[in-house]
Amino acid sequence: MSFPAVSDLNRLALYIRPSCPYCVRVSDYCQQAGITLENRNIAEGAHLEALMTGGGKRQVPCLRIIDEQGNSHWMYESMDIISYLKQQFAN
Repeated sequence: MSFPAVSDLNRLALYIRPSCPYCVRVSDYCQQAGITLENRNIAEGAHLEALMTGGGKRQVPCLRIIDEQGNSHWMYESMDIISYLKQQFAN
């Protein structure tokens, strides 16, 4: 599955659980790369509901990508998320 290219970080949101080691992996990469994402903790009911409704799974981390048409795409797996962020925002 291919995901849309974005250049605006405001089109991205990272669904996380702070105790999740895979979420920490993505957060650590973002911090090292100087990428600031909106984090949405699924412990907050509205964020969990949005993840389940949009992505279809409770799994975190999950990166929501909003394309140019306003459609949401849901990317799971920490290494896939990091690879995507490297591809989109590498300096």
